[in-house]
Amino acid sequence: MSELINVIGLGYIGLPTALMMAAKGLKVTGTDYDAQKVQNLQRGNLTFKEAGLEELYQKACRNGIEFTQEYKEADFYIIAVPTPFNKKSKKVVADYLVQATENVAGKCRKESVIVVESTVSPGTIDRYVRPIIDRVNREQNKAVHISHAPERIIPGRMIEELVHNNRTIGADSLEIAAKVKEIYMSFCEGDIALTDIKTAEMSKVVENAYRDINIAYANELVKICNEADIDVYELIRITNKHPRVNVLTPGPGVGGHCISVDPWFLVGDYPGLANIILAARKINDSMPEYVLSRISEIMEEKGIEDVGRVGIYGITYKENVDDIRESPTLQLLECMKKHLARGIKLYDPFVKVDVAENQYHDFETFIAGIDMLVLMVAHDEIKGKYGQIRHLTILDTRNVFQGDGIFKL
Repeated sequence: MSELINVIGLGYIGLPTALMMAAKGLKVTGTDYDAQKVQNLQRGNLTFKEAGLEELYQKACRNGIEFTQEYKEADFYIIAVPTPFNKKSKKVVADYLVQATENVAGKCRKESVIVVESTVSPGTIDRYVRPIIDRVNREQNKAVHISHAPERIIPGRMIEELVHNNRTIGADSLEIAAKVKEIYMSFCEGDIALTDIKTAEMSKVVENAYRDINIAYANELVKICNEADIDVYELIRITNKHPRVNVLTPGPGVGGHCISVDPWFLVGDYPGLANIILAARKINDSMPEYVLSRISEIMEEKGIEDVGRVGIYGITYKENVDDIRESPTLQLLECMKKHLARGIKLYDPFVKVDVAENQYHDFETFIAGIDMLVLMVAHDEIKGKYGQIRHLTILDTRNVFQGDGIFKL
């Protein structure tokens, strides 16, 4: 394929996608408004860590990928910009998507295809993207097309999932969907389903709402079991012996820019209808405060009076990545501000810059100053350090360690 692909937004989704396409021989330019990010990529410095990303970057560079702040005149545009939600209305905030579309509209060729990868609520493309493209087509006598191919990868497994995950492509016609599919088939070995745009939009938020609901069920169970004096982990072990039951493991909250965000789109757009989804969001958002209550209970039981002698292990939203978006630990710190608590210590081997007060970057120094450790993230690193922490009071929110004297959720 000789056409130029301009990938807009070089974050956790756009960058791996651009690199993968270029590595497979497609002609790709990556565009981002962040000058520092572009300069880093031009100089050979990746902007986040991910298994296999460096090798992919080197191959993409050998194949001529370019990084710039400028939008290019291209045949295909892949838009992968952030789509947060309004915390009051719960609706998608489409500002970045609108701006990217406006910029693309000023550069696109007569029959360019714009592919939105950003996760959006159903109808977002009709409300915000289509009017811009309709105007361009009308005023400039063009036939620019719109498509939606929602991303479906997770930090820690991005490269593997780009290749092996199934994908969905929505478009106004099967002809346009097939053209977009041809691009994704250059690297995607999974099944690629073709549908209309609104169904494609809905598919992504429904997938993440489904996962959110299942997580919420486990998190509600842990609260019920604590009240009933039942070991929730033993209960789940026994329950999951049923051939049609698979209860998940409870945790300290839900983070990342997918499960903790996307279900809100349905709550915001369909108030009064998305009731289970709303309940799940409330349960999962309540978990950091629940962890805080468990910390207080354990401190009282163990006679620990100074919160400065408590340390939190893990700042990222999941294990073995450096992604802190919507992290349960950061949510916990916000809860602590409400309760006027100060001085709690933090450590995460993957977070190299300070993102909070009292953050340590050396594990031995971190544990030397605490009496209680709260394990919030199950990084592989901590699994080999039990000998160094066994003397501490431990609240293990991820069920990593077993044994007497270890507190659980």
